[in-house]
Amino acid sequence: MTKLDPLIAVKNVAASADWYCGLFGFHNVHGGDHFAVLNSPENETVLCLHAWGADEHPTMVDQDIPTGNGLLLYFRTNDWQTIRNRLDRIGWAIEEDVHQNPNSRKQEFSFRDPDGYFITVTESHHYEG
Repeated sequence: MTKLDPLIAVKNVAASADWYCGLFGFHNVHGGDHFAVLNSPENETVLCLHAWGADEHPTMVDQDIPTGNGLLLYFRTNDWQTIRNRLDRIGWAIEEDVHQNPNSRKQEFSFRDPDGYFITVTESHHYEG
């Protein structure tokens, strides 16, 4: 079995962890000032947060480079409408409002997280080849 644990660099690990947990319903199973592991309600690791400059990882040293260049956090979930409503309640800027993706034929929307990473949330679906 192979699993991928996406790891993104953030300015404030605790604040970002709270934001993701509040929005998506994740829980932080490894909190701290430099590193957090966010799990889904089903206890699957979804996202890891790492402080810029900590531990000298080569791609996480310089927080002045453009954040998230070449990266899209794409969340497939049954709770997409709940997440969209939570964003409305906190007055979060939406970059692309709810629309049907012509490829997946699922509803989706996009926004940026507190560190500028681009996020798309879509209806849960399986990839079909």
